[in-house]
Amino acid sequence: MSSSEKRNGRLVIHMVKRDTISRPKEWGIRLIAVALSLVVCAIVIYLITRQNPIEVYSGIINGAIGTSRRTWVTVRESVLLLLIAVGLVPAYRMRFWNIGAEGQILMGGAASAAVMIYLGDKMPAGASLILILVLSMIAGMIWGLIPAIFKARFNTNETLFTLMMNYTAMQLITYFIVYWENPKGSNTVGVINQATKAGWFPKVFGFQYFLNVLIVAVVTVLMTVYMRYTKQGYELAVVGESANTARYAGINVRKVIIRTMMISGAICGLAGAVIVSGASHTISTSTAGGRGFTAIIVAWMSKFNPVTMIIVSVFLVFMQQGSIQIATQFGLNENASDIITGILLFFLIGCEFFVNYSLEIYREGKEG
Repeated sequence: MSSSEKRNGRLVIHMVKRDTISRPKEWGIRLIAVALSLVVCAIVIYLITRQNPIEVYSGIINGAIGTSRRTWVTVRESVLLLLIAVGLVPAYRMRFWNIGAEGQILMGGAASAAVMIYLGDKMPAGASLILILVLSMIAGMIWGLIPAIFKARFNTNETLFTLMMNYTAMQLITYFIVYWENPKGSNTVGVINQATKAGWFPKVFGFQYFLNVLIVAVVTVLMTVYMRYTKQGYELAVVGESANTARYAGINVRKVIIRTMMISGAICGLAGAVIVSGASHTISTSTAGGRGFTAIIVAWMSKFNPVTMIIVSVFLVFMQQGSIQIATQFGLNENASDIITGILLFFLIGCEFFVNYSLEIYREGKEG
């Protein structure tokens, strides 16, 4: 509660947590936040470029979906962000604060790169693709399993543990680059199997990123069913509400923690394969590109609803891709797109306060 003194009485502002909120009102608040963020972005853009904001927003649309290639890049990045968010959902529903998606993505990407480099030209395309998917999931699963075991056995702080695992993963990727660099001395891996495209996701129905979309769609549906209609999904929800209640109900909390983080890590590892084998075809310490942290925002803002996560993912990527275009088009600093994205995220995160809380304002009677 906060208040301010007035001479004719005290103005009182109460912050009250909402018990419920209607879906139209909830989305109305978010749409207002989006509108306000666009207004602020327009002001910032005008102050920087002195350009008509309408022309700039036209550039954003053009940058996101102006051509067939740009549209598919937006789709590719949107489904990738959605996949990572889906991977975080089971852990967060269990109140296990997995901040380690970046590291799990990197380890999955490293497993994919290893298969492409060492086995890509020695195996049939179908077999190498399956191996890439399986090993990337195993690598991510192991990276998620380590903090889960420590949490289950010793009740360590999972937030710090998973965050530190990100930096460990980055150091391991740096180590791998020393052995995989191409050409030698470049300190980069380069495009893996550029000539043969061995280990690359194949085109499906003539579309380069169709398989990416298909994989994410299947995983999203499976995770929705798992979370809503299976015993394991119910158990992790109970553990998230109260570990003591779960124990009283006969649920093995340690087992649930370990199993859930294995699933979460495996999906994030799969995202690493989608990036390396399905998009960039290389590996570096920036392969995850901050998506693991952005996906946290997507999952939380969507309240773990898969349909809402699709909408939020598409909107964020649309604005990010468009911002990159206007930065180039108007000769802005490369950080201009990050500024615009940051403004959007500020309003989107801030509006959650008004979704969860209401402000009651009234004036008390004049004090003698």
